Amino acid sequence: MIQFGKLFLRQKLMTRVLVSLIPIYLLSIYLFGLRTLVLLAVVTIAGVLSEYGIMRLINGEAAKVSEAVFVSCALFTLTLPPAIPFWVAAVGIAFGIAFGKCVFGGFGRNIFNPALVGRCLIYISFPHYLTVRWSIPFSDLPGGFARFSGGVDAITSATPLVDTSVTYNPLALFLGTIPGSLGETSVLLILAAAAYLIVTKSASWKIMLSCAVSFTLLNAILYATGVIQQDPLFLLMTGGFMFGTVFMTTDPISAPANNTAKIIYGVLIGLLTVVIRSFSIFTEGIMFAILIANSFVPLIDRQVKELAQRKQVST
Repeated sequence: MIQFGKLFLRQKLMTRVLVSLIPIYLLSIYLFGLRTLVLLAVVTIAGVLSEYGIMRLINGEAAKVSEAVFVSCALFTLTLPPAIPFWVAAVGIAFGIAFGKCVFGGFGRNIFNPALVGRCLIYISFPHYLTVRWSIPFSDLPGGFARFSGGVDAITSATPLVDTSVTYNPLALFLGTIPGSLGETSVLLILAAAAYLIVTKSASWKIMLSCAVSFTLLNAILYATGVIQQDPLFLLMTGGFMFGTVFMTTDPISAPANNTAKIIYGVLIGLLTVVIRSFSIFTEGIMFAILIANSFVPLIDRQVKELAQRKQVST
């Protein structure tokens, strides 16, 4: 029988990521209700059981669950709409852990970000829950801390990124008091989390900065030429771009290890996000952009190393 203390492999980096998510979770509870915690519990149970079950089939009694699964579950939950059915969330995380992580051999071997693989399944298989059902956030005290959820009467059909006919105060966009996924609305808290992760050397600022700069510059060009109607600042603060840039692009397993490769990787994600948002039927492109870039990470790393070796030989 496996002892509980040996069941989980702890990683300090993963713990720091979880700490950085605490303020975001507190805000999501205030905005959308205590259902957030129940959703997190459902996702975590489904994710842990999925990883342990599959790894048990692979490794037998030596199977272990890494702390990374808790990070994947916490991030996955924050990418979901507040009113999403529990069973849909459970299916999504189970798929993400199984096919985004375990099929590659478990922790440290996955190519793709498991949380995004799970969300991608939901987006494609159950689009209704991720495109047209968004809860209107609470605005009065004590907000969601005294309520389970917004209920049926508190459902809107769109987020600011989708419904451009509705004008939102820039301050509301920055603070996050707008409809959206549980953890993707507050730019302020996401930036605070980014600062914490950078200071504690838990995430790469090179990836974050290169991704944000390339995204902003291409949007600025398209906006100046009249191709798109929304200004770059609005696009930067809406949708899941900031959340994805800080937490998903910097995943140490699926991101490059080389510093130059990190910059190329970030630029690729930023540009792909703009292209997908502007020229496809998908209003939110960061998820697909990261998954596409994940598949190129081995190639980018290898080409950067080979180029560096050629320069050394030539000199």
